[in-house]
Amino acid sequence: MSLDLMNHDAQASPEKSTIKKKLHQLPSMASISNLSTPAATSLKSSLAPPKSATASFSLGFPSKFALSSTRLSLRTNAPLAASLLVRCSQVGGNGSHVKRTTLHDLYEKQGQSPWYDNLCRPVTDLLPLIESGVRGVTSNPAIFQKAISTSNAYNDQFRELVQGGKDIESAYWELVVKDIQDACRLFEPIYDETDGADGYVSVEVSPRLADDTQGTVDAAKYLHKVVDRPNVYIKIPATAPCVPSIKEVISLGISVNVTLIFSLSRYEAVIDAYLDGLEASGLDDLSRVTSVASFFVSRVDTLVDKMLEKIGTPEALDLRGKAANAQAALAFQLYQKKFSGPRWEALVKKGAKKQRLLWASTSVKNPAYPDTLYVAPLVGPDTVSTMPDQALQAFIDHGTVGRMIDSNVSEAEGIYSALEKLGIDWGFVGTQLELEGVDSFKKSFDSLLDSLQEKANSLKLVSL
Repeated sequence: MSLDLMNHDAQASPEKSTIKKKLHQLPSMASISNLSTPAATSLKSSLAPPKSATASFSLGFPSKFALSSTRLSLRTNAPLAASLLVRCSQVGGNGSHVKRTTLHDLYEKQGQSPWYDNLCRPVTDLLPLIESGVRGVTSNPAIFQKAISTSNAYNDQFRELVQGGKDIESAYWELVVKDIQDACRLFEPIYDETDGADGYVSVEVSPRLADDTQGTVDAAKYLHKVVDRPNVYIKIPATAPCVPSIKEVISLGISVNVTLIFSLSRYEAVIDAYLDGLEASGLDDLSRVTSVASFFVSRVDTLVDKMLEKIGTPEALDLRGKAANAQAALAFQLYQKKFSGPRWEALVKKGAKKQRLLWASTSVKNPAYPDTLYVAPLVGPDTVSTMPDQALQAFIDHGTVGRMIDSNVSEAEGIYSALEKLGIDWGFVGTQLELEGVDSFKKSFDSLLDSLQEKANSLKLVSL
């Protein structure tokens, strides 16, 4: 994975200099992970240039649909200063180091942590991204399905596991755990520098457990134990059966990334589960039990836009591209409300840290929308934005760093209500997207296991 970006003249912050020094002290790639060096196979993500002409925004909504005069200028249709290209399992894939990018400004000036929504081997290719300002990594079954099934980098370890008698699913988890451990090692300097506030790597429990409360708890405990890194987040879906799992896992002192949140009501249940878990832990020091709540964004517009187009009235069509960011703005309001007051202050006295809002699904699904639509308008303090390649490149190249998430709450409330009046059922939207998300991850998981079985059969034939 390489990141070739224009260097900026601004000097790195003292914190970044310390992190950089620690990164250079890390062991070499060979000592971190015994990785193969395949010659030809690679995973590439070729990114399209930014779309559309200069746009105006109100809360980040496309200008032709805007309801107010609030404007956010976004430079588009300009040649990229450089390109971001992911190259997995290639020797010498790392690109040049970046001295400073908008990602540093995002964190230092606005208090939002930029994370990278991708992971593949060799994990040391994350180093240029860390230097460019990335402060954490998220993964999911779909990401690992793509990484493992299209790369030779996992072959040696997989062959050893299969020949050693491991079944396919056990072998899969060993491949995943190794990537997570190695990535955690790379982000430990950030974790240490921020006293456990940042520098996390997320690994998700099996998507087959989305309806299994106790099974999810057991899987979370297992992954926490085998990864054995202080900066690992165990990802648990925010399905109704797994909300109690979140409370239980938090109460055990295990840090959690709650994923697949699509509605305000489910988000509030997730916050309550976190608070309940902290209170039930019995720990005197809560400072090492942390969490993020992954609130999905672009997928909301994908579904709601289809519903609006089916309604077809001018009023409905004018609301396209606005639902996701409006709901996100209201989620931030809920976040601020829930993490204040007597109950929260009592937990703070024990060292508790806020369950930060994490914006997920930040890539633009509709090519008619500006490519930073789900990043720039959601900038706000004490939050995280995890970005896949396209969104990350776009934001580094021409993203705007400024607090926008609560710049016009009344407008967000108006949009949310207007959608309801048109017959958009937010409860249905959340439930439908949750079902689709879980189903998508299950399919990716099953597909990967099938491809690994085929690979195992081939390896066994070769070994005869």
